Amino acid sequence: MADELTPETPEESEEPIKQRKNGLYPGVSDELAENMKSGWADTELRDLEPIAQAAETAARRAALSARFPGERLVIPAGNLKTRSNDTEYAFRASVEYAYLTGNQTEDGVLVLEPKGEGHDATIYLLPRSDRENGEFWLSGQGELWVGRRHSLTEAAKLYGLPASDVRELAAALREATGPVRVVRGHDAGIEAALTDKVTAERDEELRVFLSEARLVKDDFEIGELQKAVDSTVRGFEDVVRVLDKAQATSERYIEGTFFLRARVEGNDVGYGTIAAAGPHACTLHWVRNDGPVRAGDLLLLDAGVETHTYYTADVTRTLPVDGRFTDIQRKIYDAVYDAQEAGIAAVQPGAKYRDFHDAAQRVLAERLVEWGLVEGPVERVLELGLQRRWTLHGTGHMLGMDVHDCAAARVESYVDGTLEPGVVLTVEPGLYFQADDLTVPEEYRGIGVRIEDDILVTTDGNRNLSAGLPRRSDEVETWMASLTS
Repeated sequence: MADELTPETPEESEEPIKQRKNGLYPGVSDELAENMKSGWADTELRDLEPIAQAAETAARRAALSARFPGERLVIPAGNLKTRSNDTEYAFRASVEYAYLTGNQTEDGVLVLEPKGEGHDATIYLLPRSDRENGEFWLSGQGELWVGRRHSLTEAAKLYGLPASDVRELAAALREATGPVRVVRGHDAGIEAALTDKVTAERDEELRVFLSEARLVKDDFEIGELQKAVDSTVRGFEDVVRVLDKAQATSERYIEGTFFLRARVEGNDVGYGTIAAAGPHACTLHWVRNDGPVRAGDLLLLDAGVETHTYYTADVTRTLPVDGRFTDIQRKIYDAVYDAQEAGIAAVQPGAKYRDFHDAAQRVLAERLVEWGLVEGPVERVLELGLQRRWTLHGTGHMLGMDVHDCAAARVESYVDGTLEPGVVLTVEPGLYFQADDLTVPEEYRGIGVRIEDDILVTTDGNRNLSAGLPRRSDEVETWMASLTS
């Protein structure tokens, strides 16, 4: 990585651009500074079309406006976060901001100014880096260091709303009057400018509304989720094809293989890939991925591709590393499969959200009683939650721009709510027998199985978006053989 000229980005364009303490160039001569100002072609993009979801983002802003009439609404994208010293994490805009604008750049802010019975929306962004003061080549966030930003004129065309310089926004907000709400936790500077104008309770109402707005997906969102799932299916196929190489290395070969598919076809992985072989499968969020991959063990792969518009898949398959389940592995796997079948069948319009969880848990409890691992009857087991020693987690969650989408929604709208067409959720029962669990026979210990699919509620039932990956144990074996033969 080059390091000669990466000074800090100024908060205001008028501030001097700072040099790196140990940079190799002590300064910039007047002649060089003047030379760098000229001789550059006009690169303004004049034939831009609105982004694909422009109509949807406009409709979402209209719904937000109707919910909070007469109030100024401030939704920040967030800022870069330091990884170490002068390097930053890859930026991902706040979900609320991206949902309402489609924009994904750091430091952006959407502001809805009350006007009449509605609002005027403006997107505040950093303009293209300045060529007069040298920012474009001297600043660590300048164009020649991190790439070209869209001009404000270009941004207005892309996102379908006026674009202004975000560097002027904090001062304007400090002078603003009237009721204001802000989505907290993303931009400390914007929050500081509003500190005497907002309350935690009112801001939470804004966050909750934007979370609940995503409970039912529109057609664009469903299409993006299907794209994410389709890429994820191909990522799982990639992994099966290289299981021999993973055995020669570690779980990280699996993680890296899936990541390649995510970066080639999407924006990133939607969450840290869980590539858990052997007893690691009993750790629900095993993301270290540094363990061995051995023939005879199971591999629990929980992974999802995130699209360029931030919609993520979330799929899990538990695969025999050598392509064939042992008898005990198949017994446990088939129990989880049966539980998932019951859970998916319970995903219906008009059903309670909890129904699919209850249906899956009942099947798992029945098997645990049948195997003699817990004393029945099943109703007693479920009432006391005794099955949770081995099932551990809930059977699913909402899915969308966050892998655990709509997390700020009210309980009555989410887990105590009712399913309707357009809801997308996961169904993911599991059984996990820890390696040190002395309450189960030794042959069970160290086996973890989870099967997870992404399910869309339709007008007449449901659709499994991830049906492209086999689930039944015999079908899994046939599928794996077809990819490795």
